[in-house]
Amino acid sequence: MTDFASLLQADRGGPAHVVHLVDKSSVELWLKQQPAPRRALIEAQRFDGKTPYQFVILPDDGADGFEIAATVANARELSPWCLARLAEALPAGSYRLAQGEPGIAAFGWLVGQHRFTRYKRPKNERGPRVLLTSDAAAIDATVRLAEATALVRDLVDTPPADLGPADLEAAANELARQFGAKLEVSVGEALDKGYPMIAAVGRAASPERAPRLIELRWGDARHPKLAIIGKGVCFDSGGLDLKQAAGMRLMKKDMGGGAHALALARLVMGAKLPVRLHLLVPAVENAVAGGAYRPGDVLTSRNGLTVEVHNTDAEGRLVLADAITKAAEEEPELILDFATLTGAARVALGPELPAMFSNDEALAEDYEAAATAVTDPIWRMPLWDGYDEMLKSDIADLANAPDSSFAGAVTAALFLRRFVPAATPWAHLDTFAWVPVAKPGRPKGGEALGLRAAFALLEARYGAPEGR
Repeated sequence: MTDFASLLQADRGGPAHVVHLVDKSSVELWLKQQPAPRRALIEAQRFDGKTPYQFVILPDDGADGFEIAATVANARELSPWCLARLAEALPAGSYRLAQGEPGIAAFGWLVGQHRFTRYKRPKNERGPRVLLTSDAAAIDATVRLAEATALVRDLVDTPPADLGPADLEAAANELARQFGAKLEVSVGEALDKGYPMIAAVGRAASPERAPRLIELRWGDARHPKLAIIGKGVCFDSGGLDLKQAAGMRLMKKDMGGGAHALALARLVMGAKLPVRLHLLVPAVENAVAGGAYRPGDVLTSRNGLTVEVHNTDAEGRLVLADAITKAAEEEPELILDFATLTGAARVALGPELPAMFSNDEALAEDYEAAATAVTDPIWRMPLWDGYDEMLKSDIADLANAPDSSFAGAVTAALFLRRFVPAATPWAHLDTFAWVPVAKPGRPKGGEALGLRAAFALLEARYGAPEGR
């Protein structure tokens, strides 16, 4: 992983290139303050201070050689991404802002320099671009956010041949090793008996890609219980309701919910939040073989509800249901789940805006407020009771998918709600986990969408541990 800690350093007054940030309201005054030769150079480069992510390199009479002028949307209130283009494009060296501190923009500076290069030949890199800040106390937290984001990106970007259920287990095991957590994995007979829907979805996979439930536990038993759950479908063919080629192309990212859950657990443990953490990732491959579960099958879930399979491509909610049931048995005070669950959520909200569902008004409001505070947007969608009847089955307690194509994201969330105790606050995030078109700081590929919002929610709710 990228050494993010080396890219954000405490400013001790050493040499560094100065970065001037301007916006629409300040650029004209800033230009008037520049010497005539510099203004001519700026005009020659067609820098207007209004075009997004625009920047110019300017000569500097000092020992540092050059300065930077860059456009931001609001020079007084920086966004996470306003420095990301600079981090990607500037020469190697150290940089400091002419005024103020980078704050949340330091996050974009860090992840803007991260690339998934596992399968590419090494290139001649320009070297690190280091950002200096006087807010030394914020460095560690910003680095942890960047590391967690990179973890999501790297896991999602890894091809399915190299990231099966066992590899997700290995990623969880590495977290357990790093933070002194306990790992437990249910496979084989234990999975068949204890988590029948996880077992059913994954039973057509080859033996080396056998399904499993991954559980990680961490924290003081005296602290409030927090359950974090992530859908870990390492590849989704659609099962016997086979996807078309175009729909299957990106299904390596169907474990994006599991990647988000692992990354959020990493943030919780790294920040030493005072919680008793229970992480659950049902890890499967939805494959096609003679043992595949079938449309029309009736599965008995861990909590005893029977589920008629209307569509084998609606497998994510099945594996999540057993994991949610397990989490609920331990009576946590909060359950958060993450899943690349429905195309319907993307049709409604597009790739950048995760759909959030919650059974608790206060939790939903806090989640939205946290998302706004850290500029990691989510959008609340309704758990509309009137659509619950769309999950009716003629022969079982419920169906895994409606016959109608209407309200697909809502009915998927309603299915999950059947397995959440009514008194337990729960929020479900239907996230894309992917950037289809590159933007500054966000290369095309796997992406953490809603991760920072979820962590901000937990930080606001649980605060810092005693003695920190």
